[in-house]
Amino acid sequence: MMLKKRISIVLAATLFSSILAACGSSTDKGGSAALPSQEPGQYGDTGTLTLPLVDKPTTITYMLPSNAKDLGPGKLVVQELEKRTGIKVDFQTYSPQTYQDKLKVIVASGKLPDIFTGLKPAELKKIGKQNGVVAINKYADQLPNFKKLYMEENDWVLKSFGDEAGDIYTWPIYNLNRKVNHGFMFRKDIFDELGIKEWTNTDEFYEALKKVKAAYPDSYPYASKSLANIFRDWAFGWGLGNTDQYPAYYDEKDGTWKYAAVQQAHKDMLDFMKKLYNEKLLDPEFLTDTQDSWTTKMTTDKSFVTFDWIGRLDLFYNQIKEQNPDYDLRYANPVGPTGNVRTLPEVSDFSVAVAKNKNTEASLKLLDYLTSPSGSELMTIGVEGVNFEWGEDGFPVYPELKDLPLVDITVLEDRYAMWLEGAYLRPDHRSIYYRFSEKEQEAQDKIVKADRFEPLDPILNFTDEETSKIAELQTSLQKSAEEFNAKYILDAGYGEAQWADFQTKLSRSGVEELMSIYNEAQKRYDESK
Repeated sequence: MMLKKRISIVLAATLFSSILAACGSSTDKGGSAALPSQEPGQYGDTGTLTLPLVDKPTTITYMLPSNAKDLGPGKLVVQELEKRTGIKVDFQTYSPQTYQDKLKVIVASGKLPDIFTGLKPAELKKIGKQNGVVAINKYADQLPNFKKLYMEENDWVLKSFGDEAGDIYTWPIYNLNRKVNHGFMFRKDIFDELGIKEWTNTDEFYEALKKVKAAYPDSYPYASKSLANIFRDWAFGWGLGNTDQYPAYYDEKDGTWKYAAVQQAHKDMLDFMKKLYNEKLLDPEFLTDTQDSWTTKMTTDKSFVTFDWIGRLDLFYNQIKEQNPDYDLRYANPVGPTGNVRTLPEVSDFSVAVAKNKNTEASLKLLDYLTSPSGSELMTIGVEGVNFEWGEDGFPVYPELKDLPLVDITVLEDRYAMWLEGAYLRPDHRSIYYRFSEKEQEAQDKIVKADRFEPLDPILNFTDEETSKIAELQTSLQKSAEEFNAKYILDAGYGEAQWADFQTKLSRSGVEELMSIYNEAQKRYDESK
């Protein structure tokens, strides 16, 4: 173990030495001709940034994942960015499936692109401390949009995403999430046919599944393709968390972090799932089902209720409408005693970072422009009068795409280099991404109007030592919890005794130590307010 640790240290030192050696090696290929000045407001609200951003043509490299085949100089966004900012952006893209592997190789080589995305936060902080990437807050005076959004209006961002010294190496994304993106769904056409009202609480959910089962005895009314994530997805309704930290969650009642898998509310949820399983209301393949198999069940009267992304409401209908034009999948009320769904954060972290080199200031100013209202519109709506016009509903229409059956953000990415993951930093909510179908709008209204959101858990900032310890404990604890959850539901012999044994086992495996780390980080978070 000691030898392994020593080798890791040597590798890390080599990596960071490579990064440092490469700093300043990025080449400006843009020439030296002076750039024409621009009228203030020519391209909308830049957040007081002055365009162009540089005083001579500059080329920067920008690495991100994308399935688009060509994001070269012929794309609208690339041309428009160069015209507005003076910066020619060389998008270096790799498929999402291979991106992480490619990123590791590039980081290990030390030849970092000027801007890149995708490192884990802890890795990014380590490289930042070695001056491989820059602490963005130290350039705040040149970055009016960053300063306003993340140092004034949301000053918690530096505490949550920064390091112990208060430096932040990631450029956050503002206001990406839609209010409601996932939830329970039900076949309204079948419920109407059987005279079943949509449930408003957990008991009514159970009774509805029983009535569907009685009418379709060969069916399993609830199906899932979420595998073990079903426990996380349902947990929001049982008040057990609201972050990607699940099964760790913050209990607002007493202000402490707890581990969901050993809480009484979690056992109550398992007992409810066990009842559904025993009465054949829950698909026996709920922990192993594939997407194709689940799709078949949900579109052929084998299952009628599920949990998924709201886009599925229309996707399933479009798949089945020729065979069943009455098919009507709708967003349903939440299940669980809280009756709430997850709150999605207003600020997200995709680990967008800027390398320390001769192009650092140009790269940071480019990101600041992309964060301005002007950059936001360019990256997620386009250029008015060039590739879009405003429609009567207040959303953009794209005349040259009018013959396509569907214009979504993947089409805009491929055609114009818009909506590039890691390059849209403040999505404009007038974009088509936020134009909901009638069913999707119903989902938003159902939850938003009733304010059925779980409180958002704090985003904690862990030290390097804490991050290592969490990684050491979390994987084995979660694996143990998922194994127990499955046995508790599927095995008729599992009950109170096995639950008590499981709690003891998890306690011995480090739950208290893990939660102690979270609560110490929470203490620091509270003290920094």
